[in-house]
Amino acid sequence: QVRLVESGGGSVQPGGSLRLSCAAVGINFSIYTMNWYRQPPGKQRELVANITSAGNTNYADGAAGRFTISRDNGRRRLYLQLNNLNSEDTAVYYCNVNARGRAFWGQGTQVTVSS
Repeated sequence: QVRLVESGGGSVQPGGSLRLSCAAVGINFSIYTMNWYRQPPGKQRELVANITSAGNTNYADGAAGRFTISRDNGRRRLYLQLNNLNSEDTAVYYCNVNARGRAFWGQGTQVTVSS
């Protein structure tokens, strides 16, 4: 059974930082591209960043330069370092993998940026 479990969200002030983690169970983690998505209040879910099995990274506009995606294949963990956060980054952040012909999602972790 595939499970993705996010953690690390919280409330921070503008300019603050958080590190999100995603633990993966039930898949051969190292061979898949892993994705971070987010869903701001009242908006659609959007891709934030992804990282291939080879470690190549891709960022959405606005994320590049502030966010860093990384992975630890030995620990089956995906990370997202969030720096210089602003109110527009407030969202539920989700870990995602497309494997075995379907998309798997975690339960999400809330990030709130407010003064």
